Amino acid sequence: ESITGWGTGVSGKLRLITLLAAVLALAACSLPRGAAIQSEVLNQKDAEKPTFQVIEVTRANVPGLATWSASGWHGHYHWPNTSHGSSSSVIRTGDRIDIIIWDSQDNSLLTSPGERFAEIKGVEVDAQGSVFLPYVNKVGIRGLTATGARAKIQERLAPILPSAQVQLNLQQGRDHTVDVVGGVGKPGAYPLPSRNYKVLNLLADAGGVMPDLRNPRIRLLRGSKTYEISVSQLLSDGSKNALLLPRDTVVIEQDERSFTALGASGIENLIYFPKDYVTALEAVSLMGGLSDTRADPKGVLVLREYPAEAVSPTGHGPKMQQVVFTLDLTSADGLFAARKFQIQPDDTVLATESPITSAQTVFGLVGAVLGVSAQANAISN
Repeated sequence: ESITGWGTGVSGKLRLITLLAAVLALAACSLPRGAAIQSEVLNQKDAEKPTFQVIEVTRANVPGLATWSASGWHGHYHWPNTSHGSSSSVIRTGDRIDIIIWDSQDNSLLTSPGERFAEIKGVEVDAQGSVFLPYVNKVGIRGLTATGARAKIQERLAPILPSAQVQLNLQQGRDHTVDVVGGVGKPGAYPLPSRNYKVLNLLADAGGVMPDLRNPRIRLLRGSKTYEISVSQLLSDGSKNALLLPRDTVVIEQDERSFTALGASGIENLIYFPKDYVTALEAVSLMGGLSDTRADPKGVLVLREYPAEAVSPTGHGPKMQQVVFTLDLTSADGLFAARKFQIQPDDTVLATESPITSAQTVFGLVGAVLGVSAQANAISN
């Protein structure tokens, strides 16, 4: 008998093996790990009534997946294309006009003796689009250019002042401006110098986009609609230089879209989108790559939740709201698919733990236990 009390014969070895099996079974259930194994996450895949859908991402199905409804986006992202407006402005309610009436008649109704003109300053365009003038009452000028308004006023004055000449200066009101909020050198309200004033004109007048913003995005608020585009896309595509309308509001902010990185990767954190679109392969890179000693390159999972209205039992969209996309980065097909498959805002990218890591830990425990037993036998002998 050895000092361990287990004996050195066959029966002692059997008792030792039984103990090892019990220890290893307990250890395998409670091994410390940094992430789940793929089979654990997908354990409902073959269930009779799974609560989520599992889709393997391949080169063949990436184009179809790209047509599914986007998730995690907010607002209307169909940015209006550019168009051309007139180089002149039109008069709107709230604008003010200065009117100078030149009259050479000696007995003019508007001028004082010895004067050749009468000046009427700061006449506001009322809610009906009209201005009041002496002797002619109201003149509707809303929607006219300054030139058109001058001609109309002169026409209305003709019956009482046949030789009168009218000069008109327009001062645009609050309804003739656009607001730019944040993210520029000089935020504020900017008057529309013409009907051909565009987004890039506004950014230039407002001092440009602040250089320290992460992938800055432009949001255009127009009535009840919201449009959004990145600055980089706006600058690279002239067709996106949208025409501005009175009362538009332009907001410049850094990109707040993000995905969550978890598991056997270099980074476990909330990762912001550094550009407009991020592929699965780029996401793995942003996560600091997969751990050489822990990660399962066949088990990169993307967890996504779709809105209820996106669910499509016919196959033109997800069959369930919650979907797990699996990527195998050990094959050319999987790598090419990962280069095309796009991450959506609020996705979770999980690098699962390799089952080999657990096996290595178990083998280490076996070695440690056997080493202790060998030492015990040596001492007993």
